[in-house]
Amino acid sequence: MAVKILSVDDELDLEMLLTQYFRRKIRKGEYEFFFAHNGIEALRVLLEQPDISIILSDINMPEMDGLTLLTKINELRNPALKCIMVSAYGDMGNIRTAMNNGAFDFATKPIDLDDLSITIEKAIDQINYVKQSQKEHSQLVMIKSDLSVAAEIQQAILPKKMPDYDEGVGKFDLWQSMKPAKDIGGDFYDYFKIDDERIGLVMADVSGKGIPAAIFMAVSRTMVHICGFQQDYTAAQCLTITNKMLCKESVDNMFVTLFYAIYNVKTGEINFCNAGHNPPYILRKNGKLERLPNSESTMLGVFEFMDFNDESEKLEEGDMLVMYTDGVDEACNVDNQEFTDERLELALNECVGLNCKESIEKVLSRVREFVGEAEQSDDITMLAIKRL
Repeated sequence: MAVKILSVDDELDLEMLLTQYFRRKIRKGEYEFFFAHNGIEALRVLLEQPDISIILSDINMPEMDGLTLLTKINELRNPALKCIMVSAYGDMGNIRTAMNNGAFDFATKPIDLDDLSITIEKAIDQINYVKQSQKEHSQLVMIKSDLSVAAEIQQAILPKKMPDYDEGVGKFDLWQSMKPAKDIGGDFYDYFKIDDERIGLVMADVSGKGIPAAIFMAVSRTMVHICGFQQDYTAAQCLTITNKMLCKESVDNMFVTLFYAIYNVKTGEINFCNAGHNPPYILRKNGKLERLPNSESTMLGVFEFMDFNDESEKLEEGDMLVMYTDGVDEACNVDNQEFTDERLELALNECVGLNCKESIEKVLSRVREFVGEAEQSDDITMLAIKRL
């Protein structure tokens, strides 16, 4: 598209000079000139041609001078509109005022058209840079908006309501927390009712950050759900099938560490399988803290024919199972020191007698105290279930 240039000057012969000198660029469609003879006419032209990019304005004109016109143009707040001021060589005071008030450059009369051509090209370079920056800013705003919507969707697909079981079957308390480091995260938790006695519990951490991790998170959650609702599958069988499906769908070497447990509400029995995830803790009613065994299986989405093994535990009345992602124990303070498993265990020891919500809030408060002013570097997610 042609660069639109508005010449504002009460000397009529300037119009002929400009059209003659820039005739080749005009014929090629590179430049398009408009002309006004004072500031008032110039404002009228700007209303009719809002995409004018360069204004070449004389300072001394009747009705509205160039400095007043420059003030009006500044009110438009358009960084892609550049003003080149023109005045007599001896009028350096007004030229200086114009430059201080935001003029892009100046030229003196009689105008050196070769020099003016270079000045216009410089202005065009600046205008193109501004427009590119505006375009990139608009794209960033759109991306930010998309991320905000994605974050809402991500939160929406995670469960918020505790599964409903008859009190005669067994009572339990359940709570969760997820705080992404960015707009959207790669961590996720999940819980769902398998049958009248069992509930599936998931704690997972997808590799990477941002939209790719969020998409892989949604895929992983869906696949675990599909397998988890099969009532005859053990935890290991569920992860074995999930892993095969993820290996076929995985791109860019993405993977997910995942702890999956099937909790029997009636008996307190836990059938679980750990695919490369942080081992959860069991806080016993008597205050004893037990850490489940470290995973001997690799993460999901890497090796298609990996075998996964079942393990078991049991929650007695008053016992609580606490699951978390590495955003908890690896949270760093301003000195780049990690929170560590040791500090996590100290925090969990303070949770004896607390319900699940109070326990998670207690741990997270200790993490916040330790981290201080340091920026959160990873998603922080926790899920706890307590047999009542």
